[in-house]
Amino acid sequence: MRYPKVKSALAIDNHTLVVEFDNNQKKKYDVTPLLNKDMFYPLNNPAFFKAVRVEQGGYAVVWNENIDISEYELWSHGQAMP
Repeated sequence: MRYPKVKSALAIDNHTLVVEFDNNQKKKYDVTPLLNKDMFYPLNNPAFFKAVRVEQGGYAVVWNENIDISEYELWSHGQAMP
């Protein structure tokens, strides 16, 4: 199955992203469950979290070379928005 690619991502608070996909659907994604993993610990910093950007090609959202979340994860576990 092909998952929609990420078109845009916006941090709306200290732990929630609004992600728009290339099929024009939007989903909210809460990163809180990831924060207990060492890799994602830097996302506890609000300024760093807000620096989210879309990886070229739309396959993930990224913060740096070590921290990313795939389009599959965002699509599968995000909450649909009206």
